[in-house]
Amino acid sequence: MLIGTAGHIDHGKTTLVRALTGVDTDRLPEEKQRGITIELGYAYAPLAGDGEGRTLAFIDVPGHEKFVPTMLAGASGIDFALLVVAADDGVMPQTREHLAIVHLLGIGRGAVAVTKCDRVPPERIEAVRDEVAALLAPTRLAAAPVFALSAQSGEGVAALRAHLDAIAAEEGARSVQGGLRLVVDRRFAIAGAGAVVTGTVHAGRLRVGDTVLLARPGGEVRELRVRGLHVNNRKADVGDPGSRCAVNLAGIEYRDIERGDWLLSPGPVRATDRLDLRLHLLPELRRKLGQWAGVTLHHAGGHAMARLVLLDGALEAGGLTGGSSGLVQAVLDRPLFACCGDRIVIRDAAGRETLGGGAVLDPFPPARHRRRPERLALLAALEHRDVDVRLRALVDAAALGADADELAAAHNLHGTDAPSWQQRLPEVQVVAAKGGTRLFSPAAWDALAERILARLAAHHEAFADEPGVERERLRRMCAPQLPPAVFLARLESLLADERLRRAGSAWHLPTHTAELSPAERLRADAILLRLADGAFDPPWVRDLAASCNMEEAEVRRLLRRMAMRGEVFQIVRDLFYPRATVTQMVGIVRELAAGNDGRIRAAGFRDRIGGGRKRAIQILEFFDRVGFTRRVGEGSQRAHILRGEPPVTEDT
Repeated sequence: MLIGTAGHIDHGKTTLVRALTGVDTDRLPEEKQRGITIELGYAYAPLAGDGEGRTLAFIDVPGHEKFVPTMLAGASGIDFALLVVAADDGVMPQTREHLAIVHLLGIGRGAVAVTKCDRVPPERIEAVRDEVAALLAPTRLAAAPVFALSAQSGEGVAALRAHLDAIAAEEGARSVQGGLRLVVDRRFAIAGAGAVVTGTVHAGRLRVGDTVLLARPGGEVRELRVRGLHVNNRKADVGDPGSRCAVNLAGIEYRDIERGDWLLSPGPVRATDRLDLRLHLLPELRRKLGQWAGVTLHHAGGHAMARLVLLDGALEAGGLTGGSSGLVQAVLDRPLFACCGDRIVIRDAAGRETLGGGAVLDPFPPARHRRRPERLALLAALEHRDVDVRLRALVDAAALGADADELAAAHNLHGTDAPSWQQRLPEVQVVAAKGGTRLFSPAAWDALAERILARLAAHHEAFADEPGVERERLRRMCAPQLPPAVFLARLESLLADERLRRAGSAWHLPTHTAELSPAERLRADAILLRLADGAFDPPWVRDLAASCNMEEAEVRRLLRRMAMRGEVFQIVRDLFYPRATVTQMVGIVRELAAGNDGRIRAAGFRDRIGGGRKRAIQILEFFDRVGFTRRVGEGSQRAHILRGEPPVTEDT
């Protein structure tokens, strides 16, 4: 069990921990000289009467108001709060602030130690008991027992220790869910071993021999191996949630590690500079937090400056007041690693006063449309404790599917024991494609199909002579935000269901076809022969009509039907190129792009195909139109770059 102290400066927190464990947690010379705790201190004691080798672990935090951020780092992840109140002073400012932080962090178990009882008469002790009871009443620790003691004389210490032992003995192991999350609070080197970091395991499990990621928000991510492990000051093979771990890492110098870095399970690592929160303000807060209020946001072992965007009724009310709660989006000045359900605390921008705290609902929220009713309804669903309920809500709200890596990062689902998406959400359409996996609700999957089919129907009606639409062009018409590989997966599923067909690189509806009669086939073959003979300068419609002894209108109609079949492509009005020639020009364009920093210029293309500059521009603009290339620059800098799939492929 991990126990964290809390309380005002000089109320005896460190002395009490020493009396309970025999360990002096003040290790720095400055702490010895000044007689105050500055850094987090750690102490361990074997659990009385326990045959399993379990321990009580203590985190001793500083009580001075200047070191509240350090206290916050220590309080994050503890199981049990030990509030220390000196009998001579009674409740003091940092007593109140530390208790408020414990409450805001969601810590619901604890005890109170009234220290220095040897210095005051019994009636003073009773008065402090009453004062403490009134202080605890509106918090999560309202039912916490109070122990009067003296750490110096030892009176009452045994009773507190027995209580802590009893609580720890009854405590079962924390559930191991999700991937490893450990934030580094110390780093040092040991001769012969190398770099060592310490921290509390917030989630997941750590084993000797594991491969872990050392990640810095907004910085680099390194893959390292766990060479050795101490858990609660003892050599161990496994560290579970709530454990204090010292981790010996192979493959890195300790100087390359910083406080606030994270150890994470292997998988996609995503930091965020926005958090959607359910925020609760302390009742005693006298100020009002309005739109874009500046605050300091504390999370796990780090903090960031943030601006608060009010999302619900507090905006109409002019802001959040003391004792109220509301949905807000915190816009951060630097990235953090956060997951849904993480607790945060906010203090004023100067870091002098604790204002409130709450829970992360969505670590990857949108920057736009964040106040829409459907978005607020989604945030309400994200307050549910069941992770599968939250995941279903996010997938149902994603019209273009939800990024599986983002969901996994948001809910810490990267652990090796995590169930597959098919197991967790059996009704969801899982699309595994190059670049990542996407999850679609049945409604969103069907809606995407209907959008594709409707857009193709409209295109066929407007451009009846075109064989269809190339894939990338179709994606930009239907769902430009969707990754290309995911869009292709939807097209292929429609192809398998015979709701779509493909002619070369052009996708079209099954009804968009042009069958040729035997007589038309003969005339079409004659036209194809003359077009092929023209190479890069094929004859125009009028010339084809003359050479084939046909009317221009008849030639034009037949060419359009051939275009629907993918046999020819119309570059400009009355100028068609056969498939084989277009395939050659696609190859030339790719060669030019490979040899000219990805840019195709009209002059270079003209030199390869012969003819004039005007024809070269017409052909390149055709490639732009079908989505194979894209024009960039103007004037002398005008060029074309590869963009998507060509209108023909060598295998079709």
